[in-house]
Amino acid sequence: MTPAKLKERIHADMPRIRADLERLVQIPSVSAQDHDPEQLRRSAEAIAEMLRAAGAEVKVLRSEGHPAVVGYVAAPAGAPTVLLYAHHDVQPPGPASEWTTPPFDPAVRDGRVFGRGTSDDKAGVVAHIAALRAFNGRPPVGVAIFIEGEEEAGSENLRGYLESERARLRCDAVVVADGGNWRKGEPALTTTLRGVVSCIVELRVLDKAVHSGQFGGPLPDALTAMAHLLASLHDKKGEPAVAGIAKGKAKKLDLTEEELRSQAGARPGVQLIGKGGLTDRLWMKHSISVLAIDAPAVRDAINQLVPVSRAKVSMRIPPGQDGKAALAALVAHLKANVPWGAQVTITSESFGEPFTTKTGGVENKAMKWALSKAWDHKAIDIGAGGTIPFLFDLAELFPQAEIMVTGAGDERSGAHGPDESLDLDELERACLGEALFLEKFAKR
Repeated sequence: MTPAKLKERIHADMPRIRADLERLVQIPSVSAQDHDPEQLRRSAEAIAEMLRAAGAEVKVLRSEGHPAVVGYVAAPAGAPTVLLYAHHDVQPPGPASEWTTPPFDPAVRDGRVFGRGTSDDKAGVVAHIAALRAFNGRPPVGVAIFIEGEEEAGSENLRGYLESERARLRCDAVVVADGGNWRKGEPALTTTLRGVVSCIVELRVLDKAVHSGQFGGPLPDALTAMAHLLASLHDKKGEPAVAGIAKGKAKKLDLTEEELRSQAGARPGVQLIGKGGLTDRLWMKHSISVLAIDAPAVRDAINQLVPVSRAKVSMRIPPGQDGKAALAALVAHLKANVPWGAQVTITSESFGEPFTTKTGGVENKAMKWALSKAWDHKAIDIGAGGTIPFLFDLAELFPQAEIMVTGAGDERSGAHGPDESLDLDELERACLGEALFLEKFAKR
């Protein structure tokens, strides 16, 4: 099918593509603990229905974890097979007061649809379905579709699901629609991703809370001790202080400090921290964040020395760094910097390894061509500061297939934050790009 014909079909299908996206966003498929698992089942069944209507053979996989959806379209004689991945679970929305409109009630403003999961990653789900429909359910390649239901919760059951379907999922290329583009109108393939490690640190200074006037002065409180410990994670310039972590160089591209600050919503007086180029700091160096602190709420404060405090510390690690070694270095730093002899307990959590995709193969070249054609703009390689741990599973199970990380999101999408959104023109280009890739790859 010609590029012009595919473009025409995707454009004509956009009302249904948008309706599919909005239907999925209305399902609060949060995979985090203490959220209703029934919503994940609803989401999986809705996707299964869409895939069947698009011409795929479908089944829903269920285990102790959240359901995944697999779909298959057999390859024409002699044609390769492409595995299409996305996930239908989402992050918790956070406080409703931070959203302009309710997170699970999709709303369109200025050409963007707002709602939790619009860009991460229900856009990826509908892009796969749209690509199938563009060929009336008979694409020029074999297609295997895997839609996961617990990516945001750590993909604990992914390996088992993949192994159970391994024979039918066997493929020549993998498209992971869980990334993003350089910016609106500028397509990209994500070729490097940082890993992540984390731990929970607990400091105890007293057996129980005591009167702050009677004992304050000679004895510290746990919150002040924790503040000193957490402050040790960075030097005075904001450079991460955990030693022994690998670092590399990234393409500078054309990212400016002004643009970065605008994307993040940085307050005017806030200074950037760390050293090196912006893309180096974002993609090829480690970064450390304090994700949470357990402490009395301000409204509950009383005049006492707080006896114990807990904090969760997360460290993003660059390609080339072993995750276990990085976690050990983080724990060693925390233990070495505990102030005033406080009793410390550190609990290590799960970690995700960094990843670098293969580039230069026919798969990669076909995708670069397809994205450039869909956007009418040259596609580039970019890095990502985020983590997709399961890429290692895909690479190990399907070693002959190049993995390509794509997406429909742009610099304004705000994945994981309030008012997450997706530009509808970018969604159309993403659907077209995937369809063009299937056509191009069939002719390899």
